[in-house]
Amino acid sequence: MATVAEKWRQEGIVEGIELVLDVKFGTDGLRLLSEIRDIKDIKKLRAVQRALKVACTPDEVRRVYFR
Repeated sequence: MATVAEKWRQEGIVEGIELVLDVKFGTDGLRLLSEIRDIKDIKKLRAVQRALKVACTPDEVRRVYFR
């Protein structure tokens, strides 16, 4: 079970990802949010963050967590 601090950290990461998805890809990027919110592994969320720096499409981001 995640601690309160881990839960807050996870929520903060997801909020950051949401912002970048919106700015970079708009509505198409935000469609990934429901899937990303289901990710509980902090390492996978960090991988999504890193992917957002170089991804050219939402599908490239999606491949990071659907390997």
